[in-house]
Amino acid sequence: MKYYGVFGNPIAHSQSPLIHRLFAEQTGLAISYLPLLAPLDAFPDTVAEFFQHGSGANVTVPFKEQAFTLADQLSQRAQRAKAVNTLKKLDDGSLLGDNTDGAGLVNDLLNNHVEMTGKNILILGAGGAVRGVLEPLLAQNPAEVCIVNRTVEKAELLAREFADLGPMTACGYDWIDAPVDIIINGTSASLSGDLPPLANSLIKAGDTVCYDMMYGKDITVFNRWAQHNGASRTLDGLGMLVEQAAEAFYIWTGVRPNPAPVLKQLRAQL
Repeated sequence: MKYYGVFGNPIAHSQSPLIHRLFAEQTGLAISYLPLLAPLDAFPDTVAEFFQHGSGANVTVPFKEQAFTLADQLSQRAQRAKAVNTLKKLDDGSLLGDNTDGAGLVNDLLNNHVEMTGKNILILGAGGAVRGVLEPLLAQNPAEVCIVNRTVEKAELLAREFADLGPMTACGYDWIDAPVDIIINGTSASLSGDLPPLANSLIKAGDTVCYDMMYGKDITVFNRWAQHNGASRTLDGLGMLVEQAAEAFYIWTGVRPNPAPVLKQLRAQL
């Protein structure tokens, strides 16, 4: 039996234990995966204690940046994200830090037959969620990725930081109104039922795909706006959640699970 878990605070709401239990059943691997509540002021100690016996762990809010500093080695995508959501104990006892969020987003888009190569992509927000997905997104060779944010300076900093990986621009919400191919909402506005101040003309009816990193039982405010304005597809972040978990499971075990039936079961339980 190998031991895994997910660190967070709060953590009781996490879907990760269910997802990884279903992956374990599907692949026939004997693993234990538990929610791990870490005190806000004692994350490093909690991690050290867990990894005396644990093999790997996921990390969620608010510890991803702390996990980044804690890891002994970092993957390229974790270095870019400056945040770690997956820790793996290596044979020598050291900790590898990785970030599977961007892979989760890209894989979910590809599963839904959303082509990113050569497309104009607008991404809303310039926080950790957006930073975490830019490297894998740019690896798909889009025509351009534009970061739009209320504080334009923050978007500009991020665009400059990732400009070596592909064509990046930054702008404010009131600067843009020409239609784009894909809009990704990387803000947490949907959690509070808010909508970023978007021009309806950003959507080309029947053509633009809209993706909200948030998800819930009901359609998110952002996706409702997108449907109202004629988006060809609207997708939410539940698929990204399952896909980033599948990537972490693969990093730990070397076995790649099938996310589709797990996503279907999770969707039915929302």
